[in-house]
Amino acid sequence: MSFTVTVQPADRRFEVQPDETLLAAAIRQGIGLPYGCRDGACGSCKSRLLTGRVVHGPHQAKALTPSEEDAGLILTCCALPQTDCTVQARTVPGAGEFPVLKFPARVLELQRAAPDVMVVRLQLPANQHLQYRAGQYVEVLLADGARRSYSMANAPHNLGDPPALELHLRHMPGGRFTDHVFGAMKLKEILRLEGPFGSFFLREESAKPIVLLAAGTGFAPIKAIVEQLRSRGIGRPALLYWGGRRPHDLYLHDWCLARAAEMPNLRYVPVVSDALAEDGWPGRTGFVHRAVMADLPDLSSYQVYACGAPVMVEAAQRDFVGSCGLPEEEFYADAFTSEADKHPAA
Repeated sequence: MSFTVTVQPADRRFEVQPDETLLAAAIRQGIGLPYGCRDGACGSCKSRLLTGRVVHGPHQAKALTPSEEDAGLILTCCALPQTDCTVQARTVPGAGEFPVLKFPARVLELQRAAPDVMVVRLQLPANQHLQYRAGQYVEVLLADGARRSYSMANAPHNLGDPPALELHLRHMPGGRFTDHVFGAMKLKEILRLEGPFGSFFLREESAKPIVLLAAGTGFAPIKAIVEQLRSRGIGRPALLYWGGRRPHDLYLHDWCLARAAEMPNLRYVPVVSDALAEDGWPGRTGFVHRAVMADLPDLSSYQVYACGAPVMVEAAQRDFVGSCGLPEEEFYADAFTSEADKHPAA
């Protein structure tokens, strides 16, 4: 027995199978709902239940607090409907535009970009026409069914020849997959991928100036968006803020300088939080989102696209909205939730 879910105010309807979450059913049927991690960790899919009843699977309290749940909010990524439901949620044009596919990919290139960052290029099958939006992600399917999520760092027009996805992986010591990437992974190794996923991509219908905010390997989807801006000749003013603890964490610093030099509407501001004397860092220091606030105390006319660790994304959203007048609906984020973030008790 399936249930019918109606999304308001868009008045879109879709069917949810028994033991299927609202979000999984929406993705399967091309309904564009906002979401990020799909694991109950980031809160990006938070919506309001207007009618009906759901039960939640495992999720983190910071993504949906008990008081929020009592007030009628739900996480569509782990909400299982028990009746027909009506949900109030922003629909995201384009989020369900392209089919989610499972496909093999061959390791084409491994480049150590920083001590703990590997740039991996994965060659797509010759008969695979993968469509996605700059900013979206794929999941690597491990042998035991576990998944690891990584954003495409190249825009879809920039896959190269042969076509390949570019992923930026930070080494998580003790992490099963990244230990393999930084240790035993070889060229020509085959991985299984599924995607595209995510609602983090440029809203091209807007003419507002853009703040692109990245921390660490959260730069990957931001890089893809910069490539999109350049390729499509989008003239909206864009400010790229990239933060790292040490200068080497800005592992494509020269790439950013080159893009800023050739794109008149792009300004690049690198920020380092923990520079040492021997680094000789001449640039900005401190928390990267604080650099944005210092330069742009009034964000009321901007859109912000933020990607990085959850603590950075949460601080940026809180401070930009609360102190700089950013409209809450103009903050778009992709929090890079690691397995430790998703399962803190482990």
